[in-house]
Amino acid sequence: MKQHPDFNQTIMPVAGNGPRIGVLLATAVLALTPVYAQPPQDPAEPRPVATQPGNGERLRFDIPPQALGSALARFGATSRLQLRYDAAATRGLRSNGVSGTYSAVQALRILLAGTGLSARFSDTGSVTLERLALDDGEALPEVAVVGDWLGTPTAQAVRTYSGSRSVVTEEQLHASGALNLEDALRTVPNVTVLDETGTGVLPNIGVRGLNPLRSERIQVLQDGYPVAIGPYSNIGLSLFPITLQSVETIDVVRGGAAVHYGPNNVGGVLNFITRPIPAETSQTLKEAVTIAEESGNVLTDTYYRAGGFVTDKLGLQLQLNALRGDGFRDHSDTEVNNLIVDADYFPNDTHQLSAQLQYYEVQSELPGALSPAAYEQDRTQSQRPFDRFDAKMLRGTFTWTYTPDNDTEFEWRNFVHDADRTFFFGQNLSGVGHWADPAIPATHVADSPRLFTVMGTEPRLTRRVGDHTITLGARYVSEDVAFDVNRREIATGSYSVVRDWSFDTRAVAAYASDTVRFLDDRLAVTPGIRYERVEMDYRDGVSGNDDTNNASEFLPGITVGYEATEQVFLFANTQRSLVPVQTAQVTREGDVANETAWNYELGGRYRPTAGLSASATVFRIDYEDQIQFNRDTSRFENLGETRHQGVELQADWAPAKNADLRFAYTYLDTEQLSGTNEGNELPNAPQHRLSLSGDYRYRQWSFGLTGLYVSESFSDAANTAAETANGSAGELPDYTLFNARVAREIGFAGGNKLTLAVAANNLLDEDYYFRGVDVSPVGRLPAPGRSFIFSAQLDF
Repeated sequence: MKQHPDFNQTIMPVAGNGPRIGVLLATAVLALTPVYAQPPQDPAEPRPVATQPGNGERLRFDIPPQALGSALARFGATSRLQLRYDAAATRGLRSNGVSGTYSAVQALRILLAGTGLSARFSDTGSVTLERLALDDGEALPEVAVVGDWLGTPTAQAVRTYSGSRSVVTEEQLHASGALNLEDALRTVPNVTVLDETGTGVLPNIGVRGLNPLRSERIQVLQDGYPVAIGPYSNIGLSLFPITLQSVETIDVVRGGAAVHYGPNNVGGVLNFITRPIPAETSQTLKEAVTIAEESGNVLTDTYYRAGGFVTDKLGLQLQLNALRGDGFRDHSDTEVNNLIVDADYFPNDTHQLSAQLQYYEVQSELPGALSPAAYEQDRTQSQRPFDRFDAKMLRGTFTWTYTPDNDTEFEWRNFVHDADRTFFFGQNLSGVGHWADPAIPATHVADSPRLFTVMGTEPRLTRRVGDHTITLGARYVSEDVAFDVNRREIATGSYSVVRDWSFDTRAVAAYASDTVRFLDDRLAVTPGIRYERVEMDYRDGVSGNDDTNNASEFLPGITVGYEATEQVFLFANTQRSLVPVQTAQVTREGDVANETAWNYELGGRYRPTAGLSASATVFRIDYEDQIQFNRDTSRFENLGETRHQGVELQADWAPAKNADLRFAYTYLDTEQLSGTNEGNELPNAPQHRLSLSGDYRYRQWSFGLTGLYVSESFSDAANTAAETANGSAGELPDYTLFNARVAREIGFAGGNKLTLAVAANNLLDEDYYFRGVDVSPVGRLPAPGRSFIFSAQLDF
């Protein structure tokens, strides 16, 4: 569940029980008062009663569980105390609330329980919130039970997570100078990104050497809900309803989550967390313009957000994001509209209702792959004049959370979406050459509309009993898919129905885990098991044939986390994963199967000081029946058993309060263990990845620089080294990328803030490519060249 306040807060004295709108207006006027620096003080040090404002006065507090920032706003209104803190300290944290008659000191202590923050009172009637000094010998604070296995993606949550995990924060998203969400993920360890369009509408993201094409080997979530148009039958992201401006945080979990998040989690879980409802009413308007240097193409990105709590109990938010223009190549005209409406309602102290309604639509020309000769001539041109992509999706989510006490949470998540997506693409059916060879003119134009109606429900109960935290959950998902292919002959205009398929999928899952804590809660062992049963019925409307595929698997797992010292955290885990046979595989000839894999991890994190942290992870994936698409034969191949293993290293250093440096290195070793290509590497699995990034802030200025090196890799299971004549296979080149960004904040009277920025993406104009994808599988797909991004953001 996302609970992320997004404001710098200074709460001044206000009427304790006045109308909420009065509190909002008063806070809006005074919220921009500077947050004064205070000298550090040991949170455990005794303080004179005289320095604790309101100590002798008892007040009635009625603050339900909610985002910490929202809870603090309500606390300030009731206590009439001035709170000073940085929004970054509360982002992603949730308070269990406080209800009853207490002094302000007592109420604030209850409100902050489990958040890792402490309150320092001054004799001027103000309170400064600070992080607990965990690296100075303090024990981790007791936290309330949260049913979500991943929880909020804070630095503290990552430090004690029993698996490999990385979080891309809002600051890193902006400072990286990223073109899109794919680009923002490049510096995450062991994540492979193949940028097909430069506009982000069709991402290709892979983890640990698993196939990145259409991001089909990771469980992708938006605010904890599945993004795939068919969570069981169509896991490839051929429709990606997420845009960069609507996202606040990206949580990348590469291990340890298979029991709680399934199916298709061999490569881990990727959760895009959208911007939350702010505690105080606010608006954001942003305009970004991307100019491709080589072609001069322009892409605009317009974003607007308005939201806040309209009453004590109800928060509302509207987000609009629109992209217009072209990618870096010819035939890339793109239009995207993304509308999101959020609502949070707290009827009382123990219940929370959250809902989201989203409408997403895209119309995009696809430049497709180029022949090797055409690429050398001009990488910005297009040889696929008929290729394009149209899609729209209406999706809704609803969550009821019940927390009767700190030891119990019941969460019932529900989602539904209706999607319609169509690819249009040229085909050469002359009998000469490959049907998708970009150098050969098309004889036909095909269209492949798919209609999806998906509904899912997932109740989950988490209960702490002594040293045990038990989680019980279940899921039911229904998918109805209509899959057609039609074809028009260019010369005659004749139109024919090639395929008329329908798929009905019903999936049931149940899971249970028990986290047992030992050694004063420093050792946590979590055995768990997940059961998946998938029933897929397939009917061919042209031939009248029927078929079915049933998959039933028990997926056990265990995670272990040990806080060896206050600076060292160690972890290990192993889990089994499942990927059912996909719709696209059923519809083509080839040897396919339900894919299963075992994941293993062993690693640790070291945090010697508050400003320095490092982590190392050794991993291995033993895969059974790994399925890959062969471009030359247009068939899916069963590669049989495969192995992925390697090492991930990561370090973060803050040499000063206004500077951050990050380093990540991955060594990856992949091998096909059976079949015709036994002993070969897996496609699109570079052995080495190295990234370096840094941010520096000086007064209102900020500077960011990111560098990435990716080694060469093969593009097919046969490990073809020399490029084929049509570019369908051959070794992929290594490449080095640099992004840079400069920004300045300008403050205005009344609390408004304007941020101006300029970024250079692919600063050195690196020339690199990968192989074709999906409806354009043959040839070289150019990656974006140098581009410049100019942006202006107004927060008011």
